[in-house]
Amino acid sequence: MVGLSKETNSDEIPVNIVSENEIDSSSEEYDSPETNADELLKLLDLEKQKSSNYEEKLKYVLADFQNLTRKTQSDIQNGVNSKIDEFILDFLKIYDDFVRAKEVFTQSKINSEGLDSILKNMDSLLKKYNVIPIDALGEIFNPNFHEAISIITDPSLDDNTITKEIRKGYISHERVIRPTLVEISKKG
Repeated sequence: MVGLSKETNSDEIPVNIVSENEIDSSSEEYDSPETNADELLKLLDLEKQKSSNYEEKLKYVLADFQNLTRKTQSDIQNGVNSKIDEFILDFLKIYDDFVRAKEVFTQSKINSEGLDSILKNMDSLLKKYNVIPIDALGEIFNPNFHEAISIITDPSLDDNTITKEIRKGYISHERVIRPTLVEISKKG
């Protein structure tokens, strides 16, 4: 029978035999369970700190995003309101022309029923878009709502009393889009 070499025998499993002396000396290389647990606790604390830092960063990013969202919505709303106000101001010029035409027809005793119904429709449109007229006659002058273009002397009235409305003013979205042009009084 031919002898097989160790290299060609595939059924053999190499085994290293270690003596007791070697086991004792090699155990010093490995950490004790207490040391291993301490390292794991340190790693856990480090990961908790990292997690806390990421959570803080996430909170700041979320707050920035919410602020950006609010600002963007506000900018869009202001842009839309600005365009609506611009349109309403153009519309009010036409509205004023209709009011003057109605006054001329009424003074000339011409039938103005057609103009009355158009003005009612225009009033409904203004109301629908929250455009509110500023009532000024008899009020005290307020520069936030009125623009004085003339002054009359009248000792019977208090100073800055509005005696005449020259052009109607309007408020839209809680801000003045067109101040009322007025005449005010002065005592003397």
